[in-house]
Amino acid sequence: MTEENQTVISQFLLLGLPIPQEQQQLFYALFLAMYLTTVLGNVIIIILILLDSHLHTPMYLFLSNLSFSDLCFSSVTMPKLLQNMQSQGPSIPYAGCLAQLYFYLYFADLESFLLVVMAYDRYVAICFPLHYTSIMSPKLCVSLVVLSWMLTTFHAMLHTLLVARLSFCKNNVIPHFFCDISPLLKLSCSDTHVNELVIFIMGGLVIVIPFLLIVMSYARIVSSILKVPSVKGIHKVFSTCGSHLSVVSLFYGTIIGLYLCPSANNSTVKETVMAMMYTVVTPMLNPFIYSLRNRDMKGALARVFCKKKIPF
Repeated sequence: MTEENQTVISQFLLLGLPIPQEQQQLFYALFLAMYLTTVLGNVIIIILILLDSHLHTPMYLFLSNLSFSDLCFSSVTMPKLLQNMQSQGPSIPYAGCLAQLYFYLYFADLESFLLVVMAYDRYVAICFPLHYTSIMSPKLCVSLVVLSWMLTTFHAMLHTLLVARLSFCKNNVIPHFFCDISPLLKLSCSDTHVNELVIFIMGGLVIVIPFLLIVMSYARIVSSILKVPSVKGIHKVFSTCGSHLSVVSLFYGTIIGLYLCPSANNSTVKETVMAMMYTVVTPMLNPFIYSLRNRDMKGALARVFCKKKIPF
């Protein structure tokens, strides 16, 4: 290597989103509104589940963890994006870039595992209603949540350490709005074959298998409902499963397309838009799809709100 190529990178420049200058303020307001909606929706869910004893059930234990994961997942990238949109020098320190990569992977993996746990919970509730309480015991529920948090730690740390061993030469410009693993590998002047192999192998374990388990769970749910035909029941199940699967497909589909089935024809703009779908849109939609639409959450909201009305 030449002396020039051995330059130590102390920071990266994030190019952000390919938005024309005259539209920057409009998109800034849009992304700020989306982020605030994500924060508000997920915080409301967490508070309601904590305050209302009627929601102290396995399903809402998993939902509260999913809401916390969505809140953190969005917060890993959105505040920095909003800051950079208002900044003349959209940079991020090397250590900050690795930290962002770690927490991005951590909460993305956590969401993946929690979606599987929630699908299993619904499968047991609908297909084995008489045994639901004995199967989904408090011990099993806590174990599933703790296991999800622990597995994500290992996976996120593995990829972060593999990226940390890479060398970055003179070019420090990341054509993305956050420190994603794919643009970092393209930027590195080291051999990245090990990183790519680990992404492919671990991606199958962390992304593809959970996605297939979720699809199988909902397939069994639909099959179970169709055995006892009821117009109201079928409509309810298809409405619920359809909305759930749409978000799941959006989350997993974009991730699989980006990391496990990358295309040489994928432009930077296309990859950035796909990343926006699962880092910004999905965490914003999840509170409405999984929680705020259902009767239990509306009832909890009314009960908590009424308790706060203290007559003088």
